Amino acid sequence: MIRVDHAGEYGAARIYAGQLAVMGNRSPIAPEIGRMKAQEARHLAVFDRLIVARRVRPTLLHPIWHVAGYALGAATALLGPDAAMACTVAVETEIDRHYQSQRDALSDGKGGDIDPELAAHIADFQAEEVEHKETASAMGGTGFPVMSAVIRAGCRVAIALTKRI
Repeated sequence: MIRVDHAGEYGAARIYAGQLAVMGNRSPIAPEIGRMKAQEARHLAVFDRLIVARRVRPTLLHPIWHVAGYALGAATALLGPDAAMACTVAVETEIDRHYQSQRDALSDGKGGDIDPELAAHIADFQAEEVEHKETASAMGGTGFPVMSAVIRAGCRVAIALTKRI
């Protein structure tokens, strides 16, 4: 879980970096993207710490996610603010599902968690990812159904690969 979440938070930070690199400060959505990027950086810092503390091997796909995340962010920003927000909606939809499945797996079935620290981080981060999705949707991220479907599928593939590699 930690390896996948570490890679996912890193990828999200790279997406926002790519979007901001294209848009700069001239876009009306840049402040919101900057806020989301800062939250992703906080999430990543937690997983940076956990990956070391728990001796979890990082994904070997890190260099790919470095480039792919940035490229996805830049490409969607080039399509305009609504496409950038649609990217966020697509990614955060899959991350919400992913985090919920982890929370379910961490539940002991008796109202507690088998790993309370990890479960608490995941619950906290999931709430922020849902807020990102809702904010992006309200800011025009509801279009681009084909692009969104491709991004969502790509997220599912990235999660599956990162679990194994």
